[in-house]
Amino acid sequence: MKKLFELLLPALLLIACYSPEPFEAESVESASSGKSDIGTVFPVNTQKQICNPSVSQDTANYPAAMLWLNFGGTLKVTPPDSGFTTSGVIQHDRLTISDTSGKVLWYMMRDTSAGECQFQDPEWSTHADYAVALRAYDLDGKKACENLDYGIFAVRMSDSKRFWFYDKDIIETASPHLWVSPDASVDESAADSTVEGFFGTDKVRLTYVDGDDKIVFVDFANGGLDKAKTLARPSGKSGWSIDAPMISPDGNFIVYNVLENPTTWEAYIQELSANSSPVKIERGQNSLSEPAQPHWFAFGGRLFVMWTEFPQGSQMLNKNDLTQESVQDGSVGRTVMREVRLNAGAPSDLAVEWVGDVREIASIPMIGGRSPDGRFLATGTNYGYLLELP
Repeated sequence: MKKLFELLLPALLLIACYSPEPFEAESVESASSGKSDIGTVFPVNTQKQICNPSVSQDTANYPAAMLWLNFGGTLKVTPPDSGFTTSGVIQHDRLTISDTSGKVLWYMMRDTSAGECQFQDPEWSTHADYAVALRAYDLDGKKACENLDYGIFAVRMSDSKRFWFYDKDIIETASPHLWVSPDASVDESAADSTVEGFFGTDKVRLTYVDGDDKIVFVDFANGGLDKAKTLARPSGKSGWSIDAPMISPDGNFIVYNVLENPTTWEAYIQELSANSSPVKIERGQNSLSEPAQPHWFAFGGRLFVMWTEFPQGSQMLNKNDLTQESVQDGSVGRTVMREVRLNAGAPSDLAVEWVGDVREIASIPMIGGRSPDGRFLATGTNYGYLLELP
């Protein structure tokens, strides 16, 4: 398994910016926001690499914004205070939420006094006030941060407090996601060292990928970490790596990719149950590729799965300036969605029911999800962008 993981790691590096080498454009002019038929494209951290884009799930406190992970060098944002430096940046040393103007609305720096080396895989949870991420520390206690181990934590946006699910023994490519009941309400007098105290409910679910390349599902209302379950892998995909399981708004299903190599992948829906079977998201007749980076999108009582498609033979990344109309014709990829109905507990052939056809949202590739109000899409692998839909 270790050998297979090492062979497949380059595919994952391209998606989530695990590689220590920054992207360097051959020749790209400085980008500014561009309005066209697809909407308005706003550069995030203009012409500088970002990782792990996650569109804002809080349209009240962080509208028109996204959560992202910095790379290194210099950042092109407007800092909110003296604690957020923009030069001499260390790779993955902060989590940042910024808006369409480049203003930083929220951030979290690594705690060097606690031996923290970097963050990885941040993702907004299904609840507006929480995000989840990995934290690395050096096993040898060296400042060089060369021998890393990872843990999974949740952060509460409203006060920047953290809750640790695991403080060690997690792989760098775990891609955690977090579901918190939408009815959760924090009691400020409660002990935030417990799940119920920190989240205001025990109805909390966590998914991540373990070292055996299986999806782990933890239900804190039913046994928590002691009764974590691993889900069945898609059949016939031995050696394919699992990427980014995302929990549905009702907390009962996930969508995710499996990758054979940087240009070959498939997407699946699966119920969060030890006995569930993966259901392949079929490639449409007019699709550019198999679905990439699937996300959930709920609106007006309806549920959709959205995903990105790339030209045949392309990787899951963007090297283009998406503000330029010349690449807004689908030639570098597109973003689509399709309505779905889910039936938890049903046989696999009834668990997932598609409604209608695949519809194009944008003729550019956006891998970071859609905001709850439906107005914004986010993306970022080499360059980051927010798209305000018309």
